[in-house]
Amino acid sequence: MNTKNTFSVNEYLYGFNPVFEAIRSGRRKFIRAFINQSLSDNKRIEKFVKLCRQNNIPVESVDKGKLIQLCNSRDNQGVVLYCSHYPYISFEKTLESNRLLLIDNVEDPHNVGAILRSAEIFGFKNVLLPRKGVPDVYPSVVKVSSGATEFMNITKEHFANSYAKKAKEDGYSIVVLDAKGDVEINDLPDSATKKMLLVIGGENKSVGQFIINMADYIVKINQLGKINSLNASVAAGVAMFALSK
Repeated sequence: MNTKNTFSVNEYLYGFNPVFEAIRSGRRKFIRAFINQSLSDNKRIEKFVKLCRQNNIPVESVDKGKLIQLCNSRDNQGVVLYCSHYPYISFEKTLESNRLLLIDNVEDPHNVGAILRSAEIFGFKNVLLPRKGVPDVYPSVVKVSSGATEFMNITKEHFANSYAKKAKEDGYSIVVLDAKGDVEINDLPDSATKKMLLVIGGENKSVGQFIINMADYIVKINQLGKINSLNASVAAGVAMFALSK
């Protein structure tokens, strides 16, 4: 029986923003770029080809079907980049920041990507992804994040409970976002945000009870409408905006 590990160390990023930002950040190894041959006169594709040449990345023109086959998505906008997997960092490295984000029990890659896009914009660039219950930084996540992942420090070393426990031991305030929270997010004291771990849960399964039990603050977003709750990624964006002030 062949026991050789056949897992690929590379992947296909797709979409204009993800491939541009990946190259701009310079954190991955780039092997080859592919463009839709029927769109070679497109201004954005011309810009992409120029950027690839400046970075010594070979460019190959292929048909639309080949692009879909490579990245397994029709939403590729005519560009695909074959490169190394996302460059995770160590958890210890994230502790150099006073502002951490832990995503817990968010299973939908689209929601994870949307949360990461907001996180980069609002200054939560050091992100803790649990080993279970949350997708890796797949190309689909990078696509939804609009390439924001390429400028973030993301770790995926431990389980969610371990992250929270270690952060608490290191002096972080644990702030959990929950619709049933007892503190309105705008009323959170300044002392809580000086060194903070913000924990965001999913829609079907919220933040785990272990983390809730150890939380210093369980915060909620004041809602004036009649429906029950916000989408997980929207709630995360509102919370990070409020805490970035």
